Amino acid sequence: MPATLDADGRVASWPTRPSWRGLDLTAVLGELFPKVPLHWADDGDLAALAEADAAGCADLVYVGVGTGIGGGIVLGGRSVPGPGRGSCELGHLIVARRGERCDCGRRGCVQAEASGPATLRRASAARGARVDFAELRAGYAERAGWAVAAVEHSCAALAAALVGVGELVRPDAMVIGGGFAAGIPGFVEETARRVAALTRHGHPPAPVGPAVLGGGSSLHGAVLAARGGTGA
Repeated sequence: MPATLDADGRVASWPTRPSWRGLDLTAVLGELFPKVPLHWADDGDLAALAEADAAGCADLVYVGVGTGIGGGIVLGGRSVPGPGRGSCELGHLIVARRGERCDCGRRGCVQAEASGPATLRRASAARGARVDFAELRAGYAERAGWAVAAVEHSCAALAAALVGVGELVRPDAMVIGGGFAAGIPGFVEETARRVAALTRHGHPPAPVGPAVLGGGSSLHGAVLAARGGTGA
């Protein structure tokens, strides 16, 4: 579920779908599946669990770059902060205090600076004409100035967020997934380069790489969680 749920299973926050706020998701799903045990979790948290399991890594940070930015942290094989205590809102880390307005109402969240729509808006402004995903992908591959500037801005913002999280939790690996990141060849590598450039002397960063499960990370994580592969 790409929203923040409270301990009772109600939607506490979903900036891109404000009408869902207060929805009792547990009750709604209970009506649809009256005799089935129900569990819910954030899609980013589930993706992090799955990627950690696939990598055999107990301490991992996952960030998904798509229409928004989500993610999760796994430490000691468990999701952080854990079921019932909200999700890790990596997309709402502030990386530019005078940056773009985010759907949440603040300025400079990494989601407002580095998501797919944010990158396309920046590319369109730089080109002086509307840019779609295919055009951005082609422009970046051809090293067109407007495309390179837009993508590298997003990579820089994402790198700043990853470095900040890395300073706090010291993971063994950082993984980038999501349809937008996967669809722009070189996006993950450019972000990794910028993470390395922000490294403090004597504090090497965790390796940054692409999600190995692709678009199925969250689904794999849901299966793991259903089988008891995570805990509070």
